[in-house]
Amino acid sequence: MRFAHRIKALEKNVFADMDRAKSQAMSNGKTIIDLSLGSSDLSAAPEAIAAIETSLHDSHTHGYLLHHGTLGFRETVGQWYEQKFGIAVDPHTEILTLIGSQEGTAHLPLALLDPGDFALLLDPGYPSHAGGVYLAGGQIYPMPLLAENDFLPVFETIPPDVLEQARLMVLSYPHNPTTATASLSFFREAVAFCQEHDLVLVHDFPYVDIVFEGMATPPSLLQADPHKSISIEFFTLSKSYNMGGFRIGYAIGNSEIIQALRRVKAVVDFNQYQGILNGALAALTGSQATVDKTVKRFQTRRDAFIKALDQIGWQVNAPQATMYVWAKLPPAWAHKSVEFCTQLVAATGVAVSPGAGFGKQGEGYVRFALVHDPEVLELAVEKIALFLGG
Repeated sequence: MRFAHRIKALEKNVFADMDRAKSQAMSNGKTIIDLSLGSSDLSAAPEAIAAIETSLHDSHTHGYLLHHGTLGFRETVGQWYEQKFGIAVDPHTEILTLIGSQEGTAHLPLALLDPGDFALLLDPGYPSHAGGVYLAGGQIYPMPLLAENDFLPVFETIPPDVLEQARLMVLSYPHNPTTATASLSFFREAVAFCQEHDLVLVHDFPYVDIVFEGMATPPSLLQADPHKSISIEFFTLSKSYNMGGFRIGYAIGNSEIIQALRRVKAVVDFNQYQGILNGALAALTGSQATVDKTVKRFQTRRDAFIKALDQIGWQVNAPQATMYVWAKLPPAWAHKSVEFCTQLVAATGVAVSPGAGFGKQGEGYVRFALVHDPEVLELAVEKIALFLGG
């Protein structure tokens, strides 16, 4: 049987690889402590759940949901965005409802790239960003994120011949997996660079609220490009509102880019169930206590985990944002992140993500997802200590 060449590049996936390793460990009798996936273990807001439950009993919500049926949601998103960032957005032309932001980041390259065109992606970076480029037949130029540069790309190092064939750049701050943050001045630099080289600038922004220690709300890309000349930004309710399984997200940005993405989306799906949008509306317009509680829980977990790692001699920097800890591996495992993770879960049941799964520059690191309460995280560190000592 013959398959399309485009799926060859999709054979390796960090989450699929770890899922197989976890399954093998479970079959060997290990109890899994899963720190490999950034899937929140916390609950969605009660008002969101109530809105979805009410919708289930309304037969008018049971049919297909076409684009015009999402207008109420898009209007609410526009109001939310303007209140948060001070920039007006047209819900008719500058907002698009998505089945999770990953749908948008994976489909957008189909609207922007012809075969052979380059996309400039962060390395390390989120795997779906690369997957969408491969499906579109594009080429990837990885922009290295190094600790000495605060895990920010250096645009001046991108080769001129790559820029001649490049059509888009993808950023994402606060960043998964490194947890790095970026300033508004950095985004202004990125906008100017992309305007100079005729690139669409994409910002994946799932951790807009997950920031710690009184840190201000991270900047939106559109604050650096208020006229939306070249920019599109992706949002999700997965992290702030613990609605990952409901698959609700949206894009905001340049009207032509939004329209192009909508054309791709139109041949792939309609939209999610209307009741989910009703739940998202309730989350965005209701009390933000769930967001505040979520941030505090993750900060408490971060502090407990960092302290536990420090006690076993593994020093890492405390992240200012996201729900992860990005840790440089001990010297004995410096260039063996995949081996470390597969052997760790086999020996202890503790599952973490190898940095190499996020890109070449991720080698030498692992990512811990803070998706358990402190006592479980501390138990995981105890098991890691035994593994390292053995």
